[in-house]
Amino acid sequence: MKIILLTPMDIEQEKALKALAQIPNLQNDYEVIVSGIGRESTAKTLMQLPEHEVCVLLGFAAIVGKERNLPVELHFGKPIEITQATLYGYEGGLFENGAPISTVAQTTLPVLASLTSDKFVRTTDLAEQTVVNMEDYTFMYLKKPQDFIVRIISDFLPHETDIDFFEEVKSIDFLEAVKVIEGRLVGK
Repeated sequence: MKIILLTPMDIEQEKALKALAQIPNLQNDYEVIVSGIGRESTAKTLMQLPEHEVCVLLGFAAIVGKERNLPVELHFGKPIEITQATLYGYEGGLFENGAPISTVAQTTLPVLASLTSDKFVRTTDLAEQTVVNMEDYTFMYLKKPQDFIVRIISDFLPHETDIDFFEEVKSIDFLEAVKVIEGRLVGK
């Protein structure tokens, strides 16, 4: 089966390719494509994808909450699946046309909801365990029914200290996430 792993950033593409290289005897044919960050980049990329059976949005995720207060399956570097996305307004309000989009879970990963914003959200009073990003809503709006989102937890909101995001995520690998995706799509 032809699977596209769509990553917002180059660093995520590198981590996905490294994870794929570590799995012997892959049962699917993967192509990892960088969409760029944001709703517009995601939309443009989705409209120009090569032929495929399934597309998985795979990338980092900021999650609301303190790691020490979250369940272990939501700690740093852990994969999750997004099954509901909402469009979050530029100044922090929900857009009127940004009603939540929901889908059924495609994996056995923990399932969370996300907010897609036009800008990076650094501090927030959003509900704990909410994922914040810049792509999920657009992907959910344009995806095929079999497509899904897997995110890797990379940081916790609000940040308790300033972070260098790219330094923070150096130690994260995508192997666990890619194994889940491969296992889910074998024999489909």
